[in-house]
Amino acid sequence: MPVTVLLVDDEPLVRAGLRAVLDAQPDIEVVGEAADGAAVIPLVRSLRPDVVAMDVRMPLLDGIEATRAVLRTVEDPPKILVVTTFENDEYVYAALRAGADGFLLKRARPAEIVNAVRLVAEGESLLFPASVRQLAAEHGEAGGNREARAAMERAQLTEREAEVLRLMTRGLSNAEIAARMVVGTETVKSHVSAVLAKLGARDRTQAVIAAYESGFVAPG
Repeated sequence: MPVTVLLVDDEPLVRAGLRAVLDAQPDIEVVGEAADGAAVIPLVRSLRPDVVAMDVRMPLLDGIEATRAVLRTVEDPPKILVVTTFENDEYVYAALRAGADGFLLKRARPAEIVNAVRLVAEGESLLFPASVRQLAAEHGEAGGNREARAAMERAQLTEREAEVLRLMTRGLSNAEIAARMVVGTETVKSHVSAVLAKLGARDRTQAVIAAYESGFVAPG
């Protein structure tokens, strides 16, 4: 089955460009478009896309609030990939904190766009880990914030789980983590699931944000 994608952007040319790139792939299908975040929830409910590629800045409802709305109101929500002009935009970090699974630059090459959609759909590696670290350094608090630190302490990660989380923040996939730790991929998947459950994170992107926000790992 192809990865289905909903495009949300107030610029028709951007939507047309993304559609042309994605529909050219045999394993990806664009199933719908919208010009504003306000239209996302009914379209997600009717089309059930695997991924929503959503502009972070829109006139009526921006990508941050649309992300929050989807995750709050839609059962089994899709992956959300925010699309932005500038990777160090504070809006991007806010969208990631709100629950977005990754971000994509509008100037990205076609191969990068396709890879981003596939990675976010699979959910087994972090998209643009170096950029996430940079965002955390620029927009997070030095040493982490109190609420995030308390949540990390309550999680009581085991040594193995803590090691897996550190490797996740570096962008390693489950297979790469397994090779680094000399364990099976299924063992890594179990550790990742335990980390997500203990942190109350819906995916590895949110777990990585929690790691930076709490000071568990230092940006840079």
